[in-house]
Amino acid sequence: MSTIKSLSRLGAVLVSLAIIAVGLASSASASTSMFPEPGGEGGTGPVTPAPVTEVHTVVVGGMPGWQIALIAVAAALVTAIAAVLVERGRTARRRPVRPLAQPISGTGL
Repeated sequence: MSTIKSLSRLGAVLVSLAIIAVGLASSASASTSMFPEPGGEGGTGPVTPAPVTEVHTVVVGGMPGWQIALIAVAAALVTAIAAVLVERGRTARRRPVRPLAQPISGTGL
């Protein structure tokens, strides 16, 4: 029964992700079709090219590499701790498949 519940939850997550992806894709295609036609009010007159602008990118500041490494290590530790806590919680609630073996009295073991 729990397998069916897990699969239904997985299906619900996948369907919601698909709906989000379709929504983003449909809004992106609509936004690209909103650019006005150059040359006036829908006419087919001659089109003059726009002047070329040259952009020089200057990088100032930024984050040092040790800070990026520290953030990555901290994120990995938080993820590992969360995974251990979740697994311990799952095993604590799990019922044993069969009862634990009871020692047989009088065998001398």
